[in-house]
Amino acid sequence: QAQLVESGGGLAQPGGSLRLSCAASGFTFSSFSMSWARQAPGKGLEWIAGIYFDGSETYIADSVKGRFTISRDNAKNTLYLQMNNLKPEDTGLYFCARRQGPVMYYNEYLSGRASVFHDKRGQGTQVTVSS
Repeated sequence: QAQLVESGGGLAQPGGSLRLSCAASGFTFSSFSMSWARQAPGKGLEWIAGIYFDGSETYIADSVKGRFTISRDNAKNTLYLQMNNLKPEDTGLYFCARRQGPVMYYNEYLSGRASVFHDKRGQGTQVTVSS
C-alpha cells in the first residue's frame, strides 16, 4: 500500500531554514513525479513545488521561488524540500504528494488544478515561522 510520511517540520525564526523530507513506500517511487503543497491556517491548499520522476525538471511557485528547492533521492525513496529565508507567511501544514505519472506540467500548478492530478498525499508536517 502506497504511503508517504513527511518529517522535518517545526518552529523556525524568520530568515531561518528547515529541510522537509518525505519518505515513500509501497510503490515504485522512481516512476512518479512528486510535489509539495501547503495549507496555511484558514486558507486553501497551495501547490508550491514539483519534480520529475528523475529529478531533471522542477517547478517552483513564485511565492517561494529563490528560497525553496525541491529535490529527490530515488535510491532512498525520499523527496525533499529545502526552505531558506523563511517568512511568517510560510507558516502552514506541508504535504508531499504523488502525481499520476512520471512528469508534471507547469500549467497544472498555475491553473490551480494540481490536486486533480495527484492521487496520494501524506499526513503533513507543521511548519511555524515566528520570532
